[in-house]
Amino acid sequence: MRQPIYETEFGKAYCADCLQMLAEIPSNSVDLVVTSPPFALRRKKSYGNVSAEQYCDWFWPYAENISRVIKKRGSFVLDIGGSWNKGEPTRSLYHFELLLRLCGNEGPFNLAQEFYWYNPAKMPAPAQWVTVKRVRVKDSVSPIWWLAKSTRPKASNRRVLKPYTKSMENLLAKGYNHGPRPSGHVVSTKWGRRQKGAIPSNLIIAANTKSYDPYISACRERGLEVHPARFVEAVPEFFIKFLTRPGDIVLDPFAGSNVVGAVSEKMRRRWVSVEINEEYVLGSAFRFNGVGEKIYSRHCQDIPKRVSCTQQHKSFALYPA
Repeated sequence: MRQPIYETEFGKAYCADCLQMLAEIPSNSVDLVVTSPPFALRRKKSYGNVSAEQYCDWFWPYAENISRVIKKRGSFVLDIGGSWNKGEPTRSLYHFELLLRLCGNEGPFNLAQEFYWYNPAKMPAPAQWVTVKRVRVKDSVSPIWWLAKSTRPKASNRRVLKPYTKSMENLLAKGYNHGPRPSGHVVSTKWGRRQKGAIPSNLIIAANTKSYDPYISACRERGLEVHPARFVEAVPEFFIKFLTRPGDIVLDPFAGSNVVGAVSEKMRRRWVSVEINEEYVLGSAFRFNGVGEKIYSRHCQDIPKRVSCTQQHKSFALYPA
């Protein structure tokens, strides 16, 4: 039986090819899959990515296996950034083509709702079209597809309510002007009732600006590569709250630095992370108090004493594949 690289109170982190790992997970056993796979970017990344032309075919086996392991009323949340066409200021449609295939007549999923992540700190890219020729604007929004096998997946927006704005507080105090609106909507007297908060929109605003945190610090101190495309915590946190309850199982098959696992741990959800790059798995352990130090120490003991840990950690596996 495959052994995890490390375990916590609620989860397990594996270093493995996620297709092989998915094949070992029982059918209908996972409540939520939330992940951000490598995008179809023109510039190749250290963590690996395929072209837009090949992306749908490349991703299909993962989608089929994810569909199999998700429970009947479970969800699949896919963060899938856009891409530009080579040599011209036009956008690729690969992520929309993927959505149509996943949710088309032969696809295993329904589109429950589309979300968008707005990152106000996004770099102005591609530079050729945005900052040099000035014919495009900064691309700051990434689509997130909320998919489900059922047309009625488990969810509750009561778990993600937001505090009322000041203007809404004033409106509740003064009372709604109920009745018909020019748009055709009719505002009933029920609209004026105070609830536990405001229903959020499908736009998640979260800046990915962290350049220093315990994970980054620990990796740099030990010569481990910091994952270059880390999830901002607010994104998985929203969906884990919205679509699961404590004790449910959350899976990230493209875990990277395991932000999904760390957020799940804080929220008392059971979690499984899968990442093929051993160095990223090793570094991700530092997201959990005391775990990283223990795992890294054990890792160093496997290295011949004549060689320093930070020079050779890439060459040794913590566990057999």
